[in-house]
This record gives sequence, C-alpha cells and structure tokens, in this order.
Amino acid sequence: MNILFVAAGGAIGAVFRYLLSGWNESFFSFGTLFINIIGSFVLGMITARFMSKKMNKKDSLFYGTGLCGGFTTMSTFSKEAVELWQTNLLLSVSYVIITVVVGILASLVGLKVGRRA
Repeated sequence: MNILFVAAGGAIGAVFRYLLSGWNESFFSFGTLFINIIGSFVLGMITARFMSKKMNKKDSLFYGTGLCGGFTTMSTFSKEAVELWQTNLLLSVSYVIITVVVGILASLVGLKVGRRA
C-alpha cells in the first residue's frame, strides 16, 4: 500500500515540476533552481515533522518521497550544469554552487520551520 502513496505523490510532484520548469528561461534555468530550492525547503519541513512524530509514515511517503521526489530534479540540474559548462564555465560553476549551497540552507530552514510547526 505504501507504494501507492509514493506513486501518487510522485505523479503530482512531477506535474508541478513540469508546470514550473519553463519559468524564466534565460541564460540558465531559474525554474530548475527554484524547484530544487523549494523542494529542499519542503523536504526539510517534512523530515522534521516526521522525526518529531507530528507526521505519520504514509503522509511522509506521500509528501516527502513522492511529492518532493517527483518535484525536485537532480538529473535536469546535472544536464543544465553540463550544458552551461560547454558554453560558459563561470556561469556553470556559479549555478552549481548556488544550487547546492542555497538548497542546503533551504533544507536547514525547512527543518527549523518543521520543528516549530
């Protein structure tokens, strides 16, 4: 039964990602950056709530593994970083650093918010 929660959340997360992925495409995809940062924040909140027993396993599977897993995208981030690398090394390195650092910070903020909620 747990697989259904993951599948349903993943389907919804993937649709949300699709809808946001084309947002403001210019010299690099702000859409993917935005998606991964929001996903990191939300997963941090979900993790804190689950660890403090404020969220049950089924909800954690739906929202965390499913929704956040379907919403965030490591593969697109990697593809975009490689494409940038081929045309603009500095922009590629900046994109990777910004995504990783801000993603981790967003997770930490999400953990703090989740503990207080």
